[in-house]
Amino acid sequence: MIIKNKKAILLGFISAITASVILATSSAQANSYETQNNQTSKLEAYLKFTRIVQIIEEQYVDDINASDIINKALKGLLANLDAHSSFMDAKETKELQVQTHGEFGGLGITVGMRDGALTVIAPLEGTPADKAGIKAGDIILKINDQATIGMTIDKAVSLMRGKPNTEIMLTIVRKGEPHPLKIKIVRDIIEIQSVYAKTIGDDILYLRITSFDQKVVQSMKKAIRKHPNTKGIIIDLRNNPGGLLNQAIGVVDMFVESGPIVSQKGKIPSENLVYNATAPNTDTKTPIVVLVNGGSASASEIVSGALQDHKRAVIVGEKTFGKGSVQVVMPVNENEALRLTIARYYLPSGRTIQAVGVTPDVEVSYGEIKKVDEGISIKERDLRKHLENELQKVDGKKNKKIDKKEDKTVITEEQIYKDSQLKSAIDILKALMITQEK
Repeated sequence: MIIKNKKAILLGFISAITASVILATSSAQANSYETQNNQTSKLEAYLKFTRIVQIIEEQYVDDINASDIINKALKGLLANLDAHSSFMDAKETKELQVQTHGEFGGLGITVGMRDGALTVIAPLEGTPADKAGIKAGDIILKINDQATIGMTIDKAVSLMRGKPNTEIMLTIVRKGEPHPLKIKIVRDIIEIQSVYAKTIGDDILYLRITSFDQKVVQSMKKAIRKHPNTKGIIIDLRNNPGGLLNQAIGVVDMFVESGPIVSQKGKIPSENLVYNATAPNTDTKTPIVVLVNGGSASASEIVSGALQDHKRAVIVGEKTFGKGSVQVVMPVNENEALRLTIARYYLPSGRTIQAVGVTPDVEVSYGEIKKVDEGISIKERDLRKHLENELQKVDGKKNKKIDKKEDKTVITEEQIYKDSQLKSAIDILKALMITQEK
């Protein structure tokens, strides 16, 4: 009996090994077939591309060589991946180098593709585009005489760039306007102050960030140190098209002491990164309100979204642009390059920015707040002065105007009432300040 059981166990063991070998062989064959099929499909795709290039070269109505055909195909391929990837030929690569390292004349606007249309993300404050009246959300229909339909962002940017003091005409479509608008702009060297610090009353610090250049964090810290009596902060990111990632992370890190600020995820493991907040020198107490709108993009969305996820700030305004992808420029050869989207940004909660944007906690449209005129209201100490002025009017004497130099570091009540979003931000911030004091 014992012998029989041993034989049964041995036979069972041999059967198991045999089955395992058969399954392993089948699995290996299946993987081999799958790999072979993938290789075959890839080869067939390459052959199809080669055949089409050959047909075009031989039969297209105009003379065109294989190199030009492939360059055009690459441009179409990258443009169809997403709005931010592109193949740059020798001319475009050189223009990118000039833009990055050289001096050039520009308009001062950041553009992006929205639903296939060339759209202004934001005009940068104080630039020719801003002074000419270009607004976030404007759709650029024509650049001079060239229609932008089907045009890449790189092509559009190269057309808008040029020698300083030269003119360019943009034809734009603007929401609420019945007809396209033609706006003439004179190119200039773009110099931008990235942070403006102003005060509202005695205890509110207003920080306007126009773009995230390399001095943003440094400038913000300097402004905060300069105003030690600050009890609340408004960070204005409206019409801020973004900039350097490390500066966006640095701004959030000033007010959040732990946890993720932003992460990026791509196909290559080395591109999967998480940027965390650090505890030293972190202000976790001062109430913050952040202003955003449709012109807030990229780094602006990282800052507003991260502060929102960490419940460190109240976000006020309008939904942001929705630019949350990471691009790198990779040389193809000495003269040509590839700009390719390799990852997407994700906020601390795991939500994406790309094509979604950041929705404010309190949505407020931009506009002017009309104040009710209550007629003449005179305090006792002002009565005599008021009556003297009235007598001067009766006697036909001209009132003397005392010219007061405008203090550009202070936001006046008049300015507040012309900006409904800012007024809402101030009201919310004051409520937060009162709550904290209690």
